[in-house]
Amino acid sequence: MTDPTKRALITGITGQDGSYLAEFLLEKGYEVPGLIRRSSSFNTGRIDHLYRDPHEAETRLFLHYADLTDGSSLIGHLHRVKPDEVYNLGAQSHVKVSFEMPEFTAETAAMGALRMLEAVRTADWPVRFYQAGSSEMYGKVLESPQRETTPFNPRSPYAVAKVFAHFMTVDYREAYGLHASNGILFNHESPRRGGTFVTRKVTRGVAAILAGTQEHLFLGNLDAKRDWGYAKEYVEAMWLMLQQPQPDDYVIATGETHSVRELCEVAFGLVGLHWGRYVRVDPAYLRPTEVDELCGDAAKARERFGWKARTTFRDLVRLMLEHDLAGAGVEAGAVTGA
Repeated sequence: MTDPTKRALITGITGQDGSYLAEFLLEKGYEVPGLIRRSSSFNTGRIDHLYRDPHEAETRLFLHYADLTDGSSLIGHLHRVKPDEVYNLGAQSHVKVSFEMPEFTAETAAMGALRMLEAVRTADWPVRFYQAGSSEMYGKVLESPQRETTPFNPRSPYAVAKVFAHFMTVDYREAYGLHASNGILFNHESPRRGGTFVTRKVTRGVAAILAGTQEHLFLGNLDAKRDWGYAKEYVEAMWLMLQQPQPDDYVIATGETHSVRELCEVAFGLVGLHWGRYVRVDPAYLRPTEVDELCGDAAKARERFGWKARTTFRDLVRLMLEHDLAGAGVEAGAVTGA
């Protein structure tokens, strides 16, 4: 059990990764203050269960309003809560959207990371910092699989912003001696994944088709290949990075690739349907510059702190599909394992 006085500040706590990380840290005994943006509607659905647990003797999850575009709010909250660890997970994280909102993407993913690093630099107590990197930074890959030493070659505003944040983290580590680490996480999914991301779009689409509320599923590039893992396992790697004596950068991945077409084959096949009858390609979902294939080598993380992916691609799709079938009111028995 971790010292219960330890405190971890999370930006992006209401997102997929933030919610799993908060859950993980609370189980470790941490206090978890999280930063959320002001919105006209509540967006805390992924973490509501964490502070509504009737068995929790004391509240250890706290939410504060702040924004990665507002440096003063970041500095103010950092000094108010005095965390031992900071996990910077917040950003505009959708690649396709980044082409439509490049400036906002840069403000949150790039400058937001810099503002958070500046806030940490002002702390007069030890703070360990985690920056959420992305496999999209490798873009049009220069070698495969991709390792920590593989050159970045970004192909989207989102990826460019993440490269900026990565090197700012390295620079602050070297210039100011911060315990600051980059996690270069390859695609990681779960039932909490946003509905506009392709894995969730597919599993929700299958559920809607079975429920009779949708006839077809419209997707973009079916040939794109990704290294897909389970988000709940990936947040453990974030924490392990900050427990190391020295900061460093780590690739977190399964080492396997699967195409969007294969994703469709598995998801529809699990309910006894042939994907080709339902999937349509819509050019509107194609990126201006495509990333064809990403595959990560997590050997360094495995050797340094024993992390490796445990959930197979097929089991991950099944997990997400069962969740979405239940949400659509389809009986769980529809998943056959075919």
